[in-house]
Parts: sequence; structure tokens; C-alpha cells
Amino acid sequence: MAKRDYYEVLGLSKGASSQEIKKAYRKLSKQYHPDINKEPDANEKFKEITEAYEVLSDANKKAQYDQFGHSAFGQGGGFGGGFGGGFSGADFDDLGDIFSSFFGGGSRRSNPNAPRQGEDLLHRINISFNDSVFGTTKTIKIRKDVECDYCNGSGAKDSSSVETCKTCHGSGVETVVQSTVFGQVQSQRTCSTCQGRGKIIKDKCSHCFGKGYNNKEVEYEIDIPAGIKSGQRVRLQGKGGNGINGGPAGDLFVEVLVTEDNYFHREGDDIYTELELSPAQAALGAKIDVKTLTGEIELNVPAGTQHGRRFKLSGKGVKSVMGYGQGNHYIVASIKIPKDLSREERELYEKLAKLRNEKYTEETGFFEKAKRKAKDLLDDL
Repeated sequence: MAKRDYYEVLGLSKGASSQEIKKAYRKLSKQYHPDINKEPDANEKFKEITEAYEVLSDANKKAQYDQFGHSAFGQGGGFGGGFGGGFSGADFDDLGDIFSSFFGGGSRRSNPNAPRQGEDLLHRINISFNDSVFGTTKTIKIRKDVECDYCNGSGAKDSSSVETCKTCHGSGVETVVQSTVFGQVQSQRTCSTCQGRGKIIKDKCSHCFGKGYNNKEVEYEIDIPAGIKSGQRVRLQGKGGNGINGGPAGDLFVEVLVTEDNYFHREGDDIYTELELSPAQAALGAKIDVKTLTGEIELNVPAGTQHGRRFKLSGKGVKSVMGYGQGNHYIVASIKIPKDLSREERELYEKLAKLRNEKYTEETGFFEKAKRKAKDLLDDL
């Protein structure tokens, strides 16, 4: 069967750059590797992809192929004799991510003894709505691993209790050989004897039992900025988990959860409150004391105010947590219709309805009239 064009195999056009060729090979080799893809034709496709890459990744072979096609390599194709001819032309050193996913060999590229930053920690606290608006200071207590004071984190009784690991000779990694479709593949992994430390502790510290740390309750004071929103986090740099191999400590993130207020409702940096008005107040207008974040003010409600009307108090909302700008306070009118009317109130509403030529339900039933008289008698007592 005729060989497919190598560029076609990799899904590329002629003239593709070396980076494009490498990227295409990485993608396709992962997709069709026999250890991952169990389709019947996966093995043949993988061989075809690898053969194409072996030629196109080599500048000399690529130049010959671009000029003469498959005939440049005789009957054996790009491998000079088929798939078993080896991988001498392929730049596999740059494909660590592929082999890492296939064989777990990615650890060979990192030094397990290198200093590494400790893990970040998360702690949650609840604060009141008022504290979220104006800011506050809180003291928090958390349990965390703290470096042992007696061994300074070494985990050893003393310096003479530490010796170099004989398996990895202090490197923290060991070499393993695996049989794969490529043949014998050598890779590196974290040393199973010393767990990557490169050292063995003969006599452990009696205070931390060789761990190098103790779990303790630690107290921190945290400044909550004004304007903080529920779910936002405050970062305490260097207050997280201990660093590894002398690396810096991680960070402590404090997530703030704000308790909702029964009166104020916050949206962004704006504040919303409800103002209850009677029909008379809405129709005639009124001056009403309303509560704001900084105290009471007198609000002038104009005559003819409709349900849902918003009164804006500019700059009376929440200060931005970023330190600049401030939201507004919106007061929303809510007209409340009375459910139980006295005889006098009903007569006034009926008179108003007649003046405005509006239809209404008249109180005609015996039960309704008796109920109304009883209520009026109770009101007169």
C-alpha cells in the first residue's frame, strides 16, 4: 500500500515549522499511543505518526523528503528499514511531557531536593454586615504544622543522626528501566528509600518523631478592609504551610463570609432599603425619617409617589474595597394597602372611590356588616 504523505499524516501543510511539527506529533502520539488508545488500528497509526516525525524533525531528512518524497529513502522509508530501525533522528529529549504521561518519568527533570514553597492554607470567618462596610480587626486561631523548635525542621535528634541515602546517593531520585513498545526505556522517579529527601535519619527527634514539624494552634490578627464582599479573601503572606527543603512558607488565605442584614441589602457597592408608605402618604406626600449607613436622615417623599419608585442618595453606599469610589444608597418605595378597615376608614375610601368614579365592592352581606359593627365597638372601647 502506498505511503501517505508525511505532512498529511501529521495534519500539516508543506513548509510547516519545526515547532508546528513537534506540536502536531505531541498531540497525535498521545492520542494514538497503544498504551492509551485501545482501537485495533491505533498501533499502526502510531507507527505511521512516529515515522513521519522521525523524518520531518530532522533538517537533512526533511530537505530530502521535500525534494524527492518517499523515494529519497528507498524502499525502507524514513526509518531505513522499517519501524524496527530505531529513533536516531527524532528529538525525543524535548518530549518530556509525552513520556511523563506514558511512563511516569517526568520526575527526572526536577530536583526533589530543591527548595519548594509550602502549601497555601484556607480559613473561613464570619463577620457582621456592619463590619464588612466599615472594616474591622479580627483575631483568628488555626491549627497548622509548625517547624519543630528542637530539631529546626530536620527531624533528626542531632546532626550526626543524618546520613546520605545509599540508594540515590543523595540525589533524591532513582533510575528505573521499563519495557515498552519503544524497547527498554530508562526513567527516573522519586527515591523510594528516602522519599526524595536524599538523606536517611538514623535517630529521630523525640519531639516531632522525625517529621520535622508539630501540629499546633496558631493565632493571627487580621485586618478586614472596609467594603469587603462576602466570599472575598484576605491574604496573609508567609503564614501558610511550611516550606520544603528550606523553601519559603506558603500563604494563608482568609475567606470572609458576611452575615446578611435584615434592613440593608447590598448589591456591589450600592445599598438598597425599602420604605413602607401608606396610600395617603404616597398620594399626599410626606417627610419621613429613614435609616442610612451613617445615621438617620429626613427624606422628602413627593405627592403622587408610585410603588417601586427609587430615591437615590449619592455617595451614601459602601466604600470600594479597592480604596477609591463609593456606591449609592437607593430607597425603594413600597406602598402597603391596609387589610382591615374601620367603618370610618371604609366610608372615606368609598367616598374617594365615588369622587374618582371608580368601581368598588360594596359591603352588602349581613355577616360583613355584623363583623364591621363588632370591630367598630371594640375600637370605641
